[in-house]
Amino acid sequence: MRRWRHKMTEATENVPTSWAVVPLGQFVENEKGKKPIRQKDVPDEKYIYPYVDIEAFEEGNLKSWTDGEGCRLCSEDDFLMVWDGSRSGLVGKGMNGALGSTLVRINFPQIENNYAFYFLQSKYLEINTRAKGSGTPHVDPDLLWNYKFPIAPRNEQSRIVAKIEELFSELDKGIESLKAAQKQLKVYRQAVLKHAFEGKLTAQWREENKGKLETAEKLLARIQKEREDRYLQQLEDWEKDYKKWEVGGGKDGKKPSKPAKLKYYSDLSLEDKASLPKLPEYWVWAFLNNVVERIQIGPFGSLLHKEDYVRHQVPLVNPSHIKNMVIVPDLNLTVSKEKIKELKKYVMDTGDIVVGRRGEMGRCAVVSNNEKGWLCGTGSLFVRVLPSLNPAFFCYILGSRRVRDFLSDSSIGTTMQNLNQKILQIVPVPLCDPLEQIEVVNEITKQLSIIDVQEKDIEYNLGRTETLRQSILKKAFSGQLIEQDPNDEPASVLLERIKAEKAQQLSKKKTARKRKAVTA
Repeated sequence: MRRWRHKMTEATENVPTSWAVVPLGQFVENEKGKKPIRQKDVPDEKYIYPYVDIEAFEEGNLKSWTDGEGCRLCSEDDFLMVWDGSRSGLVGKGMNGALGSTLVRINFPQIENNYAFYFLQSKYLEINTRAKGSGTPHVDPDLLWNYKFPIAPRNEQSRIVAKIEELFSELDKGIESLKAAQKQLKVYRQAVLKHAFEGKLTAQWREENKGKLETAEKLLARIQKEREDRYLQQLEDWEKDYKKWEVGGGKDGKKPSKPAKLKYYSDLSLEDKASLPKLPEYWVWAFLNNVVERIQIGPFGSLLHKEDYVRHQVPLVNPSHIKNMVIVPDLNLTVSKEKIKELKKYVMDTGDIVVGRRGEMGRCAVVSNNEKGWLCGTGSLFVRVLPSLNPAFFCYILGSRRVRDFLSDSSIGTTMQNLNQKILQIVPVPLCDPLEQIEVVNEITKQLSIIDVQEKDIEYNLGRTETLRQSILKKAFSGQLIEQDPNDEPASVLLERIKAEKAQQLSKKKTARKRKAVTA
């Protein structure tokens, strides 16, 4: 009690003299819900009370009804607060029904409904981040009930609510505009990639450098030869490793695996080409498999167990670690250097393109020198393009809307999309001279960097809107949002009236209990 008095004195110094401040726990009526003894999926003449759980409270989705026995009822005049779970502290308008076991009913006697609602809303972030419990978090009652509740005169409460809603409405319009701009930038980002891989971004450059470029036929022939040469080199390296292993009697580790020769897919059919965008001179369509020396899926099954994961050693890259074409590792999810030696086949090199093969299609990034030697995760695969080609060029292709849609339509799995090597092998990709590939990447980088700046500005301003919202609420509950009217009845009079009403209700309850005792 002494602690609350101290808090009241402290708060009173910061509000207008016509206001009053009380500890929330001494003022509001509150009651935690209970799970009904009996429930039914559909209402009838006996089961008339909807069971108000978090889903019903947040989304209006009613799933069961009860007869009311053993329940605690709530009404539209109450506020409901999520007491348990990740959303603890979330508050909303009440509804008629049986109160769920993870909710608390809160009533502010004789207070403007929305005034009380906005006060509780202003405390959500603090309540939620300071929840108690190591398992299921729940609202800290010491924090909640010790909040200082500033009570404005009754008429002023209505004016404060009107001003809050006016400012929030303007804020919401601003947020709507920012989100619309955010969506438009995403469309523009894809438009940049679409134009890039139709040869439109480099049309002028191509005209100026015609004499330096290979024709489409020569380009395809040279790439096919390079691919054959690379395979022969891999075969030669394998033979050396195999002989070394054989001479050592297998003591030098695992038997070297013979490199598999990638299938060469013949030219796209006329039907395939008809469904693809038209390409300019010097450009040609090809299958992805024809321009790579390797497509490697990450280790799975018995190759990698839960106990193999350690902290702060060699990172692995799963889809969740690929964000906006950048690899963001989790240093709490790594593998040991010894394990890396066992999984050498799945270790990535500079210039590889790591691709998420689960969930959202099109997540990819080029492996830089910083990520060289990292492990391709179970949920990923990596693509190694031929040395004469530009990895960033093909990474942008894999992240483009056309390819994302192709992968989504082709991927397998009912609950989660799952990409395999065969699907990736037949992705149609546009090809141009390696010199133009560099120019395409430069143009994309230049235009996307402008979009990146604009997106960051929008993110910053969206973040500021929440700060502004909290600032509005802070001013509202310290008497700084609107001017006071000296003709308003002071809050102290309202408090006396509430106390008198509570005393009267208590007296009636005592009288009723006495009558019941005498009757019994």
